[in-house]
Amino acid sequence: MSPAVAVVTDSTAYLADLPGIRAVPVQVICEDKSCDEWDFSGDLALATTSRPAPARFAQCYEELAAAGATGVVSIHLSGELSGTVHSAFAAAADAPVPVEVIDSRSIAMGLGYPVLAAARAAAAGDPLESVAEAARRCAERTRSFFYVDTLEYIRRGGRIGAAASLVGSALMIKPLLHLVDGRISLLEKVRTSSRAISRLEDLAVRAAGEGAVEIAVQHLAAPDRAASLAERLSKRLPGLVRSQVVEMGAVVGVHVGPGMLGLTVTST
Repeated sequence: MSPAVAVVTDSTAYLADLPGIRAVPVQVICEDKSCDEWDFSGDLALATTSRPAPARFAQCYEELAAAGATGVVSIHLSGELSGTVHSAFAAAADAPVPVEVIDSRSIAMGLGYPVLAAARAAAAGDPLESVAEAARRCAERTRSFFYVDTLEYIRRGGRIGAAASLVGSALMIKPLLHLVDGRISLLEKVRTSSRAISRLEDLAVRAAGEGAVEIAVQHLAAPDRAASLAERLSKRLPGLVRSQVVEMGAVVGVHVGPGMLGLTVTST
């Protein structure tokens, strides 16, 4: 039997198909053609992104209500990075059941972990308000750090706050980024990729502390780097409960380019 409260997110959570979670795809546009993120296979350098239309969310909410949901918690990537959450708010206003829309102020597993927390609460039979609060609490205790292999995509994209800080930097600079108030901002500049990845590892260890944590190592076309990083972290985190390696999709790729590594740490 499905939970009374349904959980909805968008494609930038990069979660595998899981029971109790519906994802609405963010759009990727290339050569004047728009497609769902998970269907895109073109050149990231030529692509842009667009939020889903409110009608996509409206259809999703209507289908969930028809299937028996009495409420929906809809959790999305940061409103500072995309208008996706605003489309969700627009659709929620006319939905046939109550919809609680949440701006995660993050992306990728910084979004994915709150979605999973909400799904667990919904599966346990919690009411709408408690499912939404589970997502908010998880978002507050989750931190994400990113290493970018090239500055070119950041320079082209206007949605990442680090861009202005990096213009004029030497091409060999390897920026470390993090999320602040929902925006991706410059944390540090490192000279080589090996030093940047080592520093990324140290940041995750410091963020994790001694408590129980889950970590997600995320990447764009860098599976070997990601697997090696995950293995090293497993030896340095005494409270590690679970780790996973996740490949990000085109929406992130359009703005940061291939070779990116991300680390998300959430306390449990």
